[in-house]
This record gives sequence, C-alpha cells and structure tokens, in this order.
Amino acid sequence: MPQDIEAVRRAAGFQARNTCYNQRLSSTQPQHLPMLTQQRNTLIAAFEAAAAAALNQPFEGVVALEKPKDASHGDVACNLAMQLAKPARRNPRELAQLLADHVKANPACAGLVEAIEIAGPGFINIRLSQQTRAAVVAQVLEQGVEFGKSQAHAGETVLIEFVSANPTGPLHVGHGRQAALGDAMAAVMQTQGWKVHKEFYYNDAGVQIQTLATSVQARAKGINPGDAAWPESAYNGDYIADIAADFLAGKEVKAADGEPVKGSGNVDDFESIRVFAVAYLRAEQDLDLKAFGVNFDQFYLESSLYSEGKVEEAVAKMVASGKTFEEGGALWLRSTDYGDDKDRVMRKSEGGYTYFVPDVAYHIQKFKRGFGKVINIQGTDHHGTIARVRAGLQACNVGIPQGYPDYVLHKMVTVMKGGQEVKISKRAGSYVTVRDLICWSGGVDETQPMLSQPDALTKGRDAVRFFLVSRKADTEFVFDVDLALAQSDENPVYYVQYAHARIHSILDQAEVDLTTLNQADLTLLGAPSELALLRTLVSYPDILSKAAEELAPHHIAFYLRELAAAFHTFYNAERVRIDDLSLKTARVALLVAVATVLANGLAVLGVSAPKRM
Repeated sequence: MPQDIEAVRRAAGFQARNTCYNQRLSSTQPQHLPMLTQQRNTLIAAFEAAAAAALNQPFEGVVALEKPKDASHGDVACNLAMQLAKPARRNPRELAQLLADHVKANPACAGLVEAIEIAGPGFINIRLSQQTRAAVVAQVLEQGVEFGKSQAHAGETVLIEFVSANPTGPLHVGHGRQAALGDAMAAVMQTQGWKVHKEFYYNDAGVQIQTLATSVQARAKGINPGDAAWPESAYNGDYIADIAADFLAGKEVKAADGEPVKGSGNVDDFESIRVFAVAYLRAEQDLDLKAFGVNFDQFYLESSLYSEGKVEEAVAKMVASGKTFEEGGALWLRSTDYGDDKDRVMRKSEGGYTYFVPDVAYHIQKFKRGFGKVINIQGTDHHGTIARVRAGLQACNVGIPQGYPDYVLHKMVTVMKGGQEVKISKRAGSYVTVRDLICWSGGVDETQPMLSQPDALTKGRDAVRFFLVSRKADTEFVFDVDLALAQSDENPVYYVQYAHARIHSILDQAEVDLTTLNQADLTLLGAPSELALLRTLVSYPDILSKAAEELAPHHIAFYLRELAAAFHTFYNAERVRIDDLSLKTARVALLVAVATVLANGLAVLGVSAPKRM
C-alpha cells in the first residue's frame, strides 16, 4: 500500500532536527567532496593532529581537502605534506607517509577511511569506506526536510526587496523573473539560518501614476485609444477600460495591506480616480502574486516617504554634508566624490526630485529598521542608479557602510510561443504579463477564473518558477511556452518532478516496510549508479550554501536536474523489486532519500513535488 515518506519517517523514530556543523574550511576549500560535513571535519581534525604529531609542535595551518581530478586516484586528495615539507625540512613523500599513518591510526577515522595512498611527489589520496559513502542516506532519513540546512547565519537578518512594480499595470514577465528569483533567494538564505524579511516597494508617486489616472479618466469619459482626444502618453491596455468601468459602477477594491476604496463615479474628480486606480491595480497585482505563490512580509509605499517627510530629511542631510551644489537652477549631488562617473541632479530646475532621491530616503529607513544587510533584485535597466543611491547614502552620513545595499540585477525575458516571439498581451496592451505566462504554461482555460483551476494553475506556476530561476540572473532568458507544456525529458521541471513521482510509484510497489529503513544495510549500495546517487545526494548541503553565498538560486535548479538524471540512470540500470530483501531494503532507503532531497530542493524554488503524474 502507498506509504507517505514523512509519516513513515516519523513512525520509524527519525526526529527531524536542524543539525548544523560549522565547516572548519578555508574560503578556498573546494566544494562537493563525497562526504558529509561532519565526516569532512573529522578527517580535517585527523590531519591537523597528524601534522602536530609529525612536526612535534602545534599545527596552526589550514588543511585543504580536494576532489581528485582523476576518480581512479580516490575520493579525496590532500597536499598537506608538500605544504609542510619545505618549512619542516622533510622529504615530502616521507612526510606524507607519516601523516597517512597517523590518520589511519586515529580512532576517529575508524570506519571512515578504507585506504590511503601516496602518489607523485607527496600527494595523499584517500579512499573512503562504503560506510562513509552511504552515511548520507541515513542522515537524510533522519533529518528529512531539515537535511542540508545550516545555522551558519543564525541571528542575522536580511531584507530582500523584489518585484517592486509601479501600480500602473499588471505584472509583466520581468516582474515574474524578479518574483521567482527573490522568493527562491529568500528560501535558500533561510536554509542557512538567515531571518529573511521580504519587501515590496510600491512606486506609487510620480509621473507614471498621473498618467495612469489620466488614462482611466479618459476611458471613464468614453474616450478610447485611437480617438482624437485620447492622451498621447496614456496606457492602452484593456485593463484601463476595466478600471474605468468599475470606477463608474461604484465598485469597491482593496489591496492586501490597504483600506477599501470605492469608486465615486465622478469622472471630473481626478484625485478620486487616481486613488481608485492605484488600489485597483495593487489588488490585481496581489492576485498575480497569489497565483505565483509569492508572499511578502511588508509592502512599502513610496508616497509615505513624501507624506512623512523622509525625502526632505534625506535631502537636508545631503545638503548639510556639503556634498551638494546648485547649478542651472537644479540641486546636484557630488556623487563623483564617491566613485560615480559624474555628478547627479537631485532636484530638477523645474522642481521635483529625480528617481534616486526617494530611493536614498527609503534605504535610510531600511537601515534604521535594523536591516544591516539588504539585497535589491532589479532589472539591469536600474544599473545606473546603484552608484547614485550608494553615493547619496554616504553623503547623508548616518553610519551606513559603503557598498550598501547589495544588488542582484537580472536581464530581460523573451517569451516564445508556437515558435514565434510574443511581445503583446491584449490585457496589458504592450507586454506579456505574469498571469499570461502562468496560464499559457499550465493550459489554463482563460475564459474561466484562473484560481478555480488549481491543477492547471499549479502546473503553470511550477513551470514558470522553475524556468525563471534555471539560469543566472545576469543572463538573458528565452521562455518557451511550448517546452513548458511538454511532458518530456526536454522539459526540465517535468524531468525533475517525474523523477520524484516515479520514485513514489516504485515505493508503492516495493513491498518493503518503510518503518524498517533505519535498519537497512546501506553498505550494500555499491553499484556504479548507486554510488553516483550517493555522491550527488551528499553535495546538497554544499549546493545550498553556495546558492546562498552567491545569491544564485540557479545552482539549485542545476542540482535538481543532476540528481534527477542520476536517478533515471539508476532506474535504467538496477531493479528494486528483487528477491534479496537486504539489498532491496537498502535500495528503497536510497530512493526515499533521493525523493526527500528532490522535494526539499523543489520547495526552495517554490515548486511542487507531485507523487503522481
């Protein structure tokens, strides 16, 4: 009968715990050694003790363990003997043998190392025991959803700002890439102990909001795009007509964190139209985010920076610092004093602040709220504002460190459908929306409410979220809708999800009591495809750490495809339903571990892990 992995894991007495081992590794320590962190630390400590004994003095250096370029040389290589030979005035090969003998004699290494060999001028090659290689399975079974997590950054907080769209229209595919990147980045940093605050900054002040209100007012007065009276800069999308119709009908709209706003129906009340239109589109964007499975801890309004005097305060601080000057009727910041390529206008000669000034005020508020680390995810079109914002923050002289905040910039997304690039959405008028992409990728019937089609919505959301984090943020991405719909190995999210579902199908038919897996003899897992799975499983904690440190969740997408590929190779090479109960139980334990890590990694990316497909 089908058995739920997590329930069975609990029944077997495995207790999920966040076991964290501080890696005693240098910043140059190679990643992805085929051993668990605590095993690695044990081996490092053994070499440290061996070095101290061989030199007859305390060892204060760094033991570097590496993965051999040639797999036939073993699992782990160490060049410690060659590092120590010259200062110790010893023959490196002789010193290597002495270190190896000490390590092999160390009781802590009993069962950890199978053999140690000396090669070349003094390389130490280590072959791990099968017990060491297979230990990852027991750890995954024990820790479950906690496997791979760390508390390396426990007690540290980070604010991640992403999407931050103007409330002037539906979210476009660029916002979708930000949403996928930001949410995955938040999740992966949480796996490393960070307390993450996710924030959406609404640019609800400025010219674009005026243009929105002007567009809605024109529609409300019966003026349509193409008419002689249609404003030249107005927004042409169908959504403008929808806002106008609801405003005239006196409907009520409400953003997730706002107060209800009711349409007055008065086409001459421009301010009423503006307030209603902003609330309407914020509510629409809330629906887009809900469909995408993205939640925020806080929505911050640009308009509040003006109404609360925060922009003027920031300007006053920059002026008081002596880092501003007036020229041509405009107020300038001497941003070249902070490395910018030229000085920047703060207040235009005709009045009004330039784009970066409220951003400076906003980041002062971030810092004052206690966020010493801030990451902004934005499009590459914002590249020019980085130096200006950082210069403004330094000029304010409020204690903010240089280089604050961090930025992750992403490039554009091109959408292909039916072999053709799609540039226009009927709903938005000039661009493809996130909602379009989710609907197309999931086969959603667009004549029916999107949220009433949960299966299609989940399929579309999974495809969009996985695809949009599957490449480095600073590379352009082509989103192929036809590929997202394909049920084939070419579709990366289908390929990974199918591996998870196939494992559950195997488990349902294996006729093994999953509550006995903690007694499995994992040393029986010696076939090449099994060893490949073990090596891939054990690298997951390093992948999480790397993705968090580099702010690069695409590493997880790459890893999941690698793990799925290793599983499919195993599936084609080995059988699980065999007469040898001990080996069958060991293989089932291995597959439970693989399914667990697949589900864990998909969850970090905000993608579901179906048990049936």
